[in-house]
Amino acid sequence: MIRQITALIAGILFGAGLAISQMVNPDKVLSFLDIAGRWDPSLALVMGGALAVTFVGYRLVLGRGQPVFADRFELPTARDLDSRLLAGAGIFGIGWGLVGFCPGPALASLAFARFDSVLFILAMLAGAALYIGADRYRLLPKTS
Repeated sequence: MIRQITALIAGILFGAGLAISQMVNPDKVLSFLDIAGRWDPSLALVMGGALAVTFVGYRLVLGRGQPVFADRFELPTARDLDSRLLAGAGIFGIGWGLVGFCPGPALASLAFARFDSVLFILAMLAGAALYIGADRYRLLPKTS
């Protein structure tokens, strides 16, 4: 039960950080991405802060023998850049650039009852269902 409570607290903290930094505001994100127009560099500070915290945090946490609430660390082992990873990253980037949302901030923005958040999440779920269907019927290339 303590793992679930810790995860809930971490999720609330993450969502609050997204809201305070305005990452849940697609207009703010699109202004950050518009380097040739009305560029707003303020989100670079948010991303820089997140990278700094992650850099230090990972070193502190991984320096421990094991996690506090688990038997072992569950870290990704794959290092390959395959077509599925590159295609997914490209689709993510295009979607982020078109609408100014990515999954985390879109979920956090539900707290503000934004219609565009709901629409984005429905589209995201539809895309996930299409991916699962395409993968199930072997319409996608295999990973290496």
